[in-house]
Amino acid sequence: MKFVDEAVISVEAGNGGSGCLSFRREKYIPKGGPDGGDGGDGGDVVLVTDGGLNTLVDFRYKRRFRAESGRSGAGSDCTGRRGADIEVRVPAGTQVYDAESGVLLGELLGDGERLTVARGGAHGLGNARFKSSTNRAPRKTTPGKPGELRRLRLELKLLADVGLLGVPNAGKSTFLRAVSAARPKVADYPFTTLHPGLGVVRVANDRSFVVADIPGLIEGAADGAGLGTRFLRHLSRTRLLLHLVDVASLAGIASGGNPVAEVNVVVRELEQFSPELAGRERWLVLNKLDLVAPEARAGVRATLLRGLRWGGPVHEISALSGEGCAALCAALMTRLEALARKRDDDG
Repeated sequence: MKFVDEAVISVEAGNGGSGCLSFRREKYIPKGGPDGGDGGDGGDVVLVTDGGLNTLVDFRYKRRFRAESGRSGAGSDCTGRRGADIEVRVPAGTQVYDAESGVLLGELLGDGERLTVARGGAHGLGNARFKSSTNRAPRKTTPGKPGELRRLRLELKLLADVGLLGVPNAGKSTFLRAVSAARPKVADYPFTTLHPGLGVVRVANDRSFVVADIPGLIEGAADGAGLGTRFLRHLSRTRLLLHLVDVASLAGIASGGNPVAEVNVVVRELEQFSPELAGRERWLVLNKLDLVAPEARAGVRATLLRGLRWGGPVHEISALSGEGCAALCAALMTRLEALARKRDDDG
């Protein structure tokens, strides 16, 4: 199924039902007086998160949603039926914007959350509402109000704890396959990952976290090169970033680019996209160590860290063989738990 993370839809709430003009007519009760009932309110358009959805692709096929209008009132003081609401299912992590003004209307995070995006029109009043001691036979009614009509822009941001960064073929998808049940495409050519993917990493029965994999970044991505940087929005809710680096070329095992330059390219593209995201905690992960002889690994690590002037956490893994992955996941779980405690303490 094609991954879609943006969609524009039209929503229209139901119109209110009109009030009724009616007079009571019964045998032996002449001039029974007004008995026209009110109309019913129009139905609302409500967005509801559905845990079974992870993409906005359904909105490629249906873009217009309309709630039911309220029924008109009737005689004998009968009120018209309220129009039924319409519920539109969206994936968790959806932000809702007014397409015309760009104003953020809300975001839906947890499963089952609801957001009313268009309210139904108010009902009209029947002539029974206007009777008085001086006006015993009113012929006045009011029509129902029209429902709200809006164009909405939906934007999906995946909900994940850890985000994967790197150039194409750094091994991000292989790492995701190694530590979770996710099965992203893996191949020996650039841009095998064309859309974001999620995987749940279980460290223990009651300890787990979610990892988000996005397409690789190349120089000029902020200007549209490669797949661009728009997928970086899916890392905006992560608490920690893993920057995977292919170190095989440093050991002379594989030909390719300069890992130091590749790391700096990713950092520059990240800063252009969002300085806040670029300042988030980031760990360096040296990948493809299965291609590096054990006696050469210390030198490869020292060369890379010296070139980057890196002072943050560093882990060494082989996503293909699984070496070091369990230790990295355990460290990530511990760090995420510490961040959660800190967040709770701060309020």
